[in-house]
Amino acid sequence: MQPCIFKNSNTIEGGIPLKSQESVLKMSNISKEYYGTRVLNNINLEIRAGEIHALLGENGAGKSTLMNILFGMSVIHSTGGFDGEIELDGEKVDINSPLQAMDLGIGMVHQEFMLIPGYTITENIKLNRELIKKDFINNLMPTSLKQIDLDEMNKEARKALDTLDIGIEEWIKVAGLPVGYMQFIEIAREIDKQNIKVLVFDEPTAVLTESEADNLLKAMKKIARSGIAIIFITHRLDEVMEVADNITILRDGQFITRKSKDDTNVFEMAELMVGRQIESLAKHEAKDIENQPVAVSLRKFNVAMPGEEVRDLNLDIYKGEIFGIGGLAGQGKIGIANGIMGLYPSRGNVLIDGQPLALNNPKESIKRNLAFVSEDRRGVGLLLDTSIEMNIAITAMQNKNKFLRDYKLFSQKSHRQIRTHALDMIKQLDIRCTGPEQIVRRLSGGNQQKVCIARALTLDPMILLVSEPTRGIDIGAKKLVLDTLIKLNKELGITIIITSSELAELRSICHRIAIVSEGKIEGILMPDASDTDYGLMMSGEYNKLKSKEVI
Repeated sequence: MQPCIFKNSNTIEGGIPLKSQESVLKMSNISKEYYGTRVLNNINLEIRAGEIHALLGENGAGKSTLMNILFGMSVIHSTGGFDGEIELDGEKVDINSPLQAMDLGIGMVHQEFMLIPGYTITENIKLNRELIKKDFINNLMPTSLKQIDLDEMNKEARKALDTLDIGIEEWIKVAGLPVGYMQFIEIAREIDKQNIKVLVFDEPTAVLTESEADNLLKAMKKIARSGIAIIFITHRLDEVMEVADNITILRDGQFITRKSKDDTNVFEMAELMVGRQIESLAKHEAKDIENQPVAVSLRKFNVAMPGEEVRDLNLDIYKGEIFGIGGLAGQGKIGIANGIMGLYPSRGNVLIDGQPLALNNPKESIKRNLAFVSEDRRGVGLLLDTSIEMNIAITAMQNKNKFLRDYKLFSQKSHRQIRTHALDMIKQLDIRCTGPEQIVRRLSGGNQQKVCIARALTLDPMILLVSEPTRGIDIGAKKLVLDTLIKLNKELGITIIITSSELAELRSICHRIAIVSEGKIEGILMPDASDTDYGLMMSGEYNKLKSKEVI
């Protein structure tokens, strides 16, 4: 990759450019209406070359709509376009398609993956930008018969992956990779492009572990130093404080403020985003969990989930506890819940309330009062072109005969029951939508996640497995979701198994937390255990040091 580096006197020692005083991107007085409802009102955004600019706001604040305008998405132009102007390098531009945006040097790392599973990592990174062999014979061939230079493509893909400090081989296929790796591949594809001037990161760390997120933030700084302007959309305000230069905050489609990072703090940003003071994540009182019956028992449990294999794992989870599972990407934490629910091949022994669970059978797991919220909401969790209310109801209708009217000879779904329940879930989880009939594909990522949670709760589970429950959810809604899990545990006695890449999230609500390393339990810690113990377990070094009596 050869990013556009600004060669002028405005550089520091070592050739790294200072942030240009000239705006590489300027969006002025941007307004947008959808069917008579104004979702953006005179928004201004200005970014300099080499600047990391954080764009903040709750779900529904208008961030995605503003970026859809910048990227020329069809949803904007098929609904009447927008008001306002966009300037790139001081020149007014009319961006009518993503292809045009890319030609102008605008790249976007979408929150939802745009990868082709059957292609290799290199093929995904170089898609539509394949390199052709330059030998004499190949030059004489017609375009349709020219051979691609796979070796050179692999080298360039490797360079982009190394920028992100990701050690995965470039020649393997994307199918079956953990979502954390997919996110890095999305980013590698954008930074591999030759003409990038502005790069949009939409929740890039939402699916990453803490160490992966740290690597990505370092890579963002490196990319910015090359002269590329970065728009950083995130709900993780500590990351904003770490890497951003300036911050723009939106709320309900309105411009709220633009601030330098040095002139604000996490608490002020949170209040400006939501218009109210944000409380810390609620902890709940400790329980004497280990005197309770065992709800889930795993013995020699193996799961063949690509990139998240589980190997001879032994674990007991007690009835009525909130049990956390953490660990680095690729170590197996994601595979545990997917294996229990039968979504990936598994073997070993699983007991639910002392009774064996038939493995590799999702319907059997649901019949045993288990419910699952997947980390892959679009691939597994949702029917994207179906309404919110049907997404919420369908699993319970198929497996629990809920929302059905029994006419003896046949049964029919009860639209009234489905609607009533959906309205209740929308209110409880604060799902931002136009109504229960809205198509799920048109929801923001965070609200799609809430629909997944609502569908799981509709099964009335006694054991709820939740994987990355707050991925892509804004700071205000995150507390609501976690408080909901605490309430379900406390008031209904539901045993909750929560897998998360965010240790702070696990430590805020869990009774105990297991750290997974190399497919096995490295150890189980209490939430208030030392950061050192958590760090050693995450790195897989805890038991090695303990055996040497260092700890």
